Amino acid sequence: MTIDAWMQHPTPGFLSHRAFESLMRWTGQEPPKDPIPIEASVAAMDAAGVKAGILSAWHAPSGPMIGNDEVAEWVSAHPDRFFGLASVDLARPMEAVRELRRRVEEDGFKGLRLLPWLWETPPTDRRFYPLYAACVELGVPFCTQVGHTGPLMPSDVGRPIPYIDQIAIDFPELVIVGGHIGYPWTEEMVAVCRKHENVYIDTSAYTPKRYPPELVEYMKSRSGRRKVLWGSNYPMIGPSAALEGVEQLGLDDETRELFLSGNSRRVFSLPD
Repeated sequence: MTIDAWMQHPTPGFLSHRAFESLMRWTGQEPPKDPIPIEASVAAMDAAGVKAGILSAWHAPSGPMIGNDEVAEWVSAHPDRFFGLASVDLARPMEAVRELRRRVEEDGFKGLRLLPWLWETPPTDRRFYPLYAACVELGVPFCTQVGHTGPLMPSDVGRPIPYIDQIAIDFPELVIVGGHIGYPWTEEMVAVCRKHENVYIDTSAYTPKRYPPELVEYMKSRSGRRKVLWGSNYPMIGPSAALEGVEQLGLDDETRELFLSGNSRRVFSLPD
């Protein structure tokens, strides 16, 4: 069984956001003009042999790009294929905490995702901290991006050191999943994962042939094999492309199973 730790269903409001102009150019895509049925995402997963996906909402300063209601509807339509991640309005911290609680407790969402680059503020900003405390109390992870920003936004807020390191010091019980490998600061991200028990990496937005050697070496280590989650970043990279080359990484059977599904099941508390 393979579980995608980072995906989002492509909606016109999401792909037409100005931040994604560069990604659309790189991939040769055009933003859809009409809504795409959720079955299209299910079909992409089926073609790659992906059993389940962590489906994320997105909230920008201008408002929802993919709403929590939409994600809840898609999860409800395919409860055996999708698990939801909430996104909230960072500008209203207490409303954001209430929304996160509601989505976890009532809709069964498995965590929170916020993108610091989208808000042009580091994840150590004081407005994040009530949400970190809520994640700890709810027993769900905080998911974010580490590394440079492909969209046309500043990248500095994606530095693992000092930002992820500081959050993990302030909230040692908080489970943190840093998506997109952390490149070009992958060694920093690996160092932070080694240092903090509850910090993880996911490989979304990169195909196996582009994994940095230091990440692959970490994946094969005794502790690192339990710290790296596979993800695609669909629709920017399809699940089939994100899986191509996994066999050439030289992972043993246990490490491969943990990478493709076991670590996600544990981190997001998914059913077997």
